[in-house]
Amino acid sequence: MKYDYLIVGAGLFGAVFAHEMTKDGKNCLIIDKRDHIAGNIYTKKWADINVHWYGAHIFHTGNKAIWDYINQFAEFNNFINSPMAVYKDELYNLPFNMNTFSKMWNIRTPKEAKDIIEGQIKDLNITEPKNLEEQALSLAGRDVYEKLVKGYTEKQWGRDCRELPSFIIKRLPLRFTYDNNYFNDRFQGIPIGGYTEIVKKMIGDTPVILGKTYKEFMAENEAKSDRDEFGKILYTGMIDEYFDFCLGELEYRTVKFEHELMEEVDNYQGNAVVNYTEREIPYTRIIEHKHFEFGTQPDTVVSKEYPVEWKSGDEPYYPVNNERNNELYRKYEEMAAGEENVLFGGRLGQYKYYDMDKVIEKALEMVADERG
Repeated sequence: MKYDYLIVGAGLFGAVFAHEMTKDGKNCLIIDKRDHIAGNIYTKKWADINVHWYGAHIFHTGNKAIWDYINQFAEFNNFINSPMAVYKDELYNLPFNMNTFSKMWNIRTPKEAKDIIEGQIKDLNITEPKNLEEQALSLAGRDVYEKLVKGYTEKQWGRDCRELPSFIIKRLPLRFTYDNNYFNDRFQGIPIGGYTEIVKKMIGDTPVILGKTYKEFMAENEAKSDRDEFGKILYTGMIDEYFDFCLGELEYRTVKFEHELMEEVDNYQGNAVVNYTEREIPYTRIIEHKHFEFGTQPDTVVSKEYPVEWKSGDEPYYPVNNERNNELYRKYEEMAAGEENVLFGGRLGQYKYYDMDKVIEKALEMVADERG
């Protein structure tokens, strides 16, 4: 059978593209190196709890068109992301807001909080931040930085904040209201039943081959098809891997997850997301998945997230968009532009971190280009 599109990657980008192209009467084939669909938004049912297997995913967007689009495939609850942060024996609300400042300094009014922060910034006398530490100090002052930014950031990046470039933190949102809603976006929630069901509905009857890399698939099919079997290829894997790393490897940060079923524990931490901001604690946060859907199950599942230095063969999660990597990506992008009938999409194919709503937006833009 001849396919109009071979879609490499059964994540959100590939699923949206497949759904739209199929609506247009195109034949698509999807392959994925993992043994499941849905990519990093994969949710696995465990003890009747939808576990976010590759980290917490809260859908949020300010774009009503994208919100309406995703709601075709699931009913969303009204979950509001309100994470907590633990520093030593202290517990703080996130994002940085009046609840945070009130706990930190035993104050009550926005003016008191602003005066303390502005006073700390003034005392530091940082005019041109030379690194991430100085940038964060110049935005939030010493207390917020040392308790809630420094250790967490160093764990995320595996570097001392004084060794990290200042542009990583362009701003630190300081809110002088008693509002624990992490996102400013108008639309927010968790799909009832999990994300995997959304992707399953998007894919529909499109054939999917799992546990197969692009290179393996093409090698197996080269003799009999010589690639004429496919009109176009949508590649959502690592762009440098597509070109066999001929110009060098792009850098990523990765995360290791430690999942645990706690039987006969109905509520472990009282919140879906709790960050641990001390450098000495190896994980950045603990996720308790049942709280995403207001679960009342007798057991619970928690996941600890450990940031890890990425090496070839690891799962790439976060592009390291520094000057060196961005320049290297631009060279790969030029090579990609010369590939006939090959499209590159998603955070790996375009070497950029996207929230879920932006993934959908970019996929639909590509669809529009294909439709002409």
